Amino acid sequence: MTRSARRRWSRDLEHEVDGLAIASAGPVVVHGYEPPAGGRWVDSAIPGRLTALERQTGDVLWSSPCEVGYGRGFGAGFGAEGDVVLVGPSAAGHRIARMSVATGELLALGDIPTFDEAVVEADLCLVASARAVTAIDSRTLAVRWRYSRSGERYHRIARSGSHVFVSYTQDANRKQGLLRLKASNGAFDCVLLDPLQPAIHDLAVDGEFVAVLAADLAGALPREQALELLLADDEASGEAQGIGLIALDATRPPGSRARWFERLDDGDEEPEVAVIADSDKLYVARGTLLEVRDALTGRGLGEYVVPGLDDRVGWTVRQGAGLLAEERRVSVFELLA
Repeated sequence: MTRSARRRWSRDLEHEVDGLAIASAGPVVVHGYEPPAGGRWVDSAIPGRLTALERQTGDVLWSSPCEVGYGRGFGAGFGAEGDVVLVGPSAAGHRIARMSVATGELLALGDIPTFDEAVVEADLCLVASARAVTAIDSRTLAVRWRYSRSGERYHRIARSGSHVFVSYTQDANRKQGLLRLKASNGAFDCVLLDPLQPAIHDLAVDGEFVAVLAADLAGALPREQALELLLADDEASGEAQGIGLIALDATRPPGSRARWFERLDDGDEEPEVAVIADSDKLYVARGTLLEVRDALTGRGLGEYVVPGLDDRVGWTVRQGAGLLAEERRVSVFELLA
């Protein structure tokens, strides 16, 4: 049964929102910027602002200028020492900043490589550019390792414990696959999915579970399961095609059976789908509809209509709290499936 998600609170802000972060406890942190009149600015990065909101009420705890601004690449998360860690552009190039969660005070600042995608965690900040994946220590702000191989271009990035997952394009055939690296030193571990995909649209990781939103579901499956998909397709004409979800075991060798898989759309038009994993659940966003599934089995746990989800600037889920950012509004919804 589809239900309307219960809104805990909403807060309208005076600036544009371009990033957010929420942990299992503590405040909600929102990054934003104020665009100049006419929408034109001199530098390639607009100065940023960081705002902390009380988790239960949405009340503003503090708002502070931020060295990380708006532009190419952004990431935010919480450090291990009562700090929030941000990576992104500035007028002086890409930077990493640590700020106090309690007061918004700037604690440390460092320069980092230019990047497009980022994952920020308590020990490591992982950033991916077209030709390299770099890990930066979240406390010291020093580069820990860098991964790069000839003939690869990197896109999405995710991390679960000792593993880092990176979607990539192989230059030789212009198809995408999924790499697994060691989080400790960036060493290559394996190719979890061969580069056969027209695109990998999204990744979600939690514990020993990896969800891949693949443009060609059949091509992402081992041969035996691809045959199962073909046989189950009532409208198959010799080949099973279409976007779908495939759930992989994060620690098993390449070629292992998927935990589960599901076709999401059989039409020609690519659906607008995004996924997030948290606390053994997978959240699948399509328009204003948010489906909640058991991450290990794919079993449906519930569906919510979430107002504004189709206009999201950013969203995430932590322990049943859904954090949603629209252009100038931040909301928290209860998602207790």
